Amino acid sequence: MSKILDVRSYTEEVLRAAQALRDPAAQEVVRDAEAKIAEAAAVVRAGGIVAFPTETVYGLGADAFSEPALKKIYAAKGRPSDNPSIVHIARASDLGLLAREYTPGVVKLADAFWPGPLTIIVEKRAEVPAAVSGRLSTVGVRLPDDPVALALIRMAGTPVAAPSANLSGRPSPTRAADVIADLDGKADVILAGADSRIGIESTVVDMTATPPQILRPGYLSAADLAAGLDAEVVLDPALLAETGEPKGDGSPFGSLTPRSPGMKYRHYAPKAEMVVLEGDRDRVEREALRLKALNERIGRRVGVLLFEASDFTGAAHDFYARLRDLDASGVDLILAGALPQENDLGFSVMNRMMKAAGYHVIRV
Repeated sequence: MSKILDVRSYTEEVLRAAQALRDPAAQEVVRDAEAKIAEAAAVVRAGGIVAFPTETVYGLGADAFSEPALKKIYAAKGRPSDNPSIVHIARASDLGLLAREYTPGVVKLADAFWPGPLTIIVEKRAEVPAAVSGRLSTVGVRLPDDPVALALIRMAGTPVAAPSANLSGRPSPTRAADVIADLDGKADVILAGADSRIGIESTVVDMTATPPQILRPGYLSAADLAAGLDAEVVLDPALLAETGEPKGDGSPFGSLTPRSPGMKYRHYAPKAEMVVLEGDRDRVEREALRLKALNERIGRRVGVLLFEASDFTGAAHDFYARLRDLDASGVDLILAGALPQENDLGFSVMNRMMKAAGYHVIRV
């Protein structure tokens, strides 16, 4: 069994009350939570693995410079060894511990979007283990915007490599209960914090490419990053190819080495079969109800996953949680309504939805 430490009380509001208002009750809450986080940080320093909350999804972390600890993450998740992990830091200046070199554009992005849901790919230093980078010459680095994550990394005294805290291929975890369901007994410690605020993984931008390329879409769009850089940012062509037929490994990219988490393998998948219905909203709803009734007549349990057409933030926040809830309800089939991909956040959610469904789409 993993040691589960409840740190839900460690929030920005409590920290402000403890620091600025000198609130004794808040200070006691902070001391209690920080003692638990310090216990988890000691596990990281000793070569263990710790699940922890971030604003995007929960991560499963280890000392980024410890090859044996990193191997524990891959073993716990059942994660392919060529799938790179993201390294989390507590201060922007710690980028220098990981990056062999970086451009003024990297500094601009860090100034504009850190802490926050942005992973920046840079050329890595020789000290960064191959297990972090999937044997690539680059490494993805992020400064998260979550008080528990920042305290853990700071107290550990080392950058923390952390893919999502789920079994490989399963929906990413946005709630502590999701992490416990997948990793209890596999992680040494689970820091059970608040639900993730954003709900999908960070945007990944490759700053070694010219122009910079987004390898994984997220909450921040190409337009957001272009405004921060005052320069062009493009989508990796592989993202646009994802509407095509998948190859034998469950992706449209064949045997290419993935340059970012989430690029190659079938990801985010529920246990149930999943189909994406794409088209006019009213037709999608009617077809979902028709297919639900048809499948229920032959004894299948069917769940329908529809989001409000314009609530892209809500869709991002709820997508993984609803997949997991449908699995928990025991459905055999999930019928999911596609979101408009003309919206940047809709495009990011659809990136996950298509992978979750194995690119099984019905156009109505």
